[in-house]
Amino acid sequence: MISRLKGSLLTRDTDRVEVDTAGGVVYEVEIPLTVARRLPALGVGVELRTLQVVREDSTTLYGFLEPTERELFKRLLGARGVGAKLALAMLSTYDAPRLARALAEKDVPALQQVSGVGRKTAERIVLDLADKVTDLAVGGGPSTSTPGAGAQAAVAALVALGYSFGDADTAVRAVLSAGDVESTDELIRRALQSG
Repeated sequence: MISRLKGSLLTRDTDRVEVDTAGGVVYEVEIPLTVARRLPALGVGVELRTLQVVREDSTTLYGFLEPTERELFKRLLGARGVGAKLALAMLSTYDAPRLARALAEKDVPALQQVSGVGRKTAERIVLDLADKVTDLAVGGGPSTSTPGAGAQAAVAALVALGYSFGDADTAVRAVLSAGDVESTDELIRRALQSG
């Protein structure tokens, strides 16, 4: 099994890269968008933590920069109905700590923002993984700023104004962590000001 790749970045796309190793072997590695955004420039050295997935008709390497990303990917593959494509889509929508937090907090609406995940799929994934990912969420468990109904309404309002779900969620969480907010309207106003 190939657990790490170290070499120079030969090509990069939004969903895959090629890594040229010192031995002259070039590996194609599929990556989530959250990893693609953090990769160095072409020709620069990179080390990816990989997971090799062998199927009847293919062998694919999936690459990550952090050990928690790879571990969460493994755990996602253990959930009923979650294949590599869906796990990659989930890690492309949210970074690993945020996705682990959404799973641990049973945040079904957040999971539904992933392309290909409907309500039933999100509920099934939460049922399978909520207790198995708390160690990967920031702080080792559900965050102290678990969004309540007001926060969810604020995120929905920001999405209606044109924000992506991920950006709206991040903005609302930042406002919540900064201090006391007395109303949903104030939360929306402060989130708009921060963006």
